[in-house]
Amino acid sequence: MPRTAQKVDDLAAEGESMIDALEEVLAVAEEQGTVTWSDVSDDITSGEWGRLIEKGLLVDAGGDGFVIDDPEGIHEALGDADPAADDDGDGSWTKYDKAAAVGVLALFAGYSLQSVRSEIAGVIDLFMGPLAETLPFYVVVLILALMTGLFTTILQDNLMDDNVMGDYQEQNKRLKEKRERAKEQDDDELMEEVREEQMELMSENMGMFKAQFRPMVWIMLLTIPVFLWLYWMVLDVGVSVTGPAMVLPIFGEIANWRTSVLGPIQLWLIWYFLCSMGFNQILRKALNVQTSPT
Repeated sequence: MPRTAQKVDDLAAEGESMIDALEEVLAVAEEQGTVTWSDVSDDITSGEWGRLIEKGLLVDAGGDGFVIDDPEGIHEALGDADPAADDDGDGSWTKYDKAAAVGVLALFAGYSLQSVRSEIAGVIDLFMGPLAETLPFYVVVLILALMTGLFTTILQDNLMDDNVMGDYQEQNKRLKEKRERAKEQDDDELMEEVREEQMELMSENMGMFKAQFRPMVWIMLLTIPVFLWLYWMVLDVGVSVTGPAMVLPIFGEIANWRTSVLGPIQLWLIWYFLCSMGFNQILRKALNVQTSPT
């Protein structure tokens, strides 16, 4: 039952039409014992039919059509499945995710407005100021890169749903094979089915994008204030390189954080991103975090 409930919940997250399709197929299967595509083709789309098979809710009965896997479990799950509970069809986003997105937009103002940047950086400086007075600035940047890398890794591990991307890629692959088969057989009816499923998949693409972008909102909410503090320290406070000068390959020894190293990109920005990318890779390996579908 738990696995069946999860499958039904996944369908509910895709939209009310999938639940309607499941109920239609379930009703026909219980009435006839088995169900075929021709039995329900007037009421559901081929894409919805294929999705029920992919989810394992419809099982091949060996040439006699399909049967419902765990019908009792589906009935129980349908009692709990509520497509409207999925934040009004806004994918996996909740009201808290939306509030975080608004917060990120507000934080972006700090890049162009010095007053906003100073306010945000002033709060961060209460914690980071003593550290910056004690350690060389390049070490402070290194510590911040480690902290933001850890935040990023944990948030991606907890908020990113690899199954969404995996399902989308699997459907794309299946449609590609089906389209090639239709071309080889010169089957216009099958090609029309492929076009219909492609249109449905395009509508699902927005939900996939929202699910994948969700962790990025929380990551930016935590990392932008840190980045603004660095921006404030270098551009507004004018922190200088203390201790040993920075030595970069090709560019050599650099003693000013505002030195343009790569085009308009300054030293402090390159040093932060180098540290951040390095720690992100190490932490993902150490914590076994998968950020792409297998």
